[in-house]
Amino acid sequence: MRGLEQIPWLYDGLMAAADRLGLRRWRRRLVAGVSGRVLEVGCGTGRNLPLYAVPERVIGMDPDLAALRRARRRAPSVPLVVARAEALPFADGVFDTVVSGLVFCSVQDPPRALTEVRRVLGAEGELRMLEHVRHARPGVARWQDRVQPAWTCVSGGCHPNRDTEAAVERAGFCIDPDERVARGVMRRFAARVCAAQADASDRNDGDSG
Repeated sequence: MRGLEQIPWLYDGLMAAADRLGLRRWRRRLVAGVSGRVLEVGCGTGRNLPLYAVPERVIGMDPDLAALRRARRRAPSVPLVVARAEALPFADGVFDTVVSGLVFCSVQDPPRALTEVRRVLGAEGELRMLEHVRHARPGVARWQDRVQPAWTCVSGGCHPNRDTEAAVERAGFCIDPDERVARGVMRRFAARVCAAQADASDRNDGDSG
């Protein structure tokens, strides 16, 4: 059985309601001021794509072809690619910014996907994320754990109890405290590969040469 995320018209309707309730402001701030060549991972039906100042410099990517058909109508000038976050079909270091909005709650293998994000980002590249995460209060987190199996089935993949911020940091990114907004379970932040991680990668590249 398909979940809500795999039924584009239904998912789009739910997101339209969420946008009217305030999610659209989060989306606008997520993409505001992005620079260079941009990859949006998990662009879905393309609700973020018209918000970019220069959509021609954006590539949208999603594993769901039906969702991308709706995204095409929203943003005709944006190239769209069918792919999974765990296997990005792009060369190393080709993007200046990777954007992810409400995606990593549903990615099947977040560590592998974040490794791919690191790979395709340039040396000074930035990861921008908007996610809902595991709540800091233990009581709420336990409730998220209880509802997770049923909700993941109904939604088609969403895990309400994932701590995506911690996963990003484990993947070698440092979150900019000045670019982090936290309200309840919602997080919006920007991150770059930590300096120590980048130095180690440079040394490894030099050794392999």
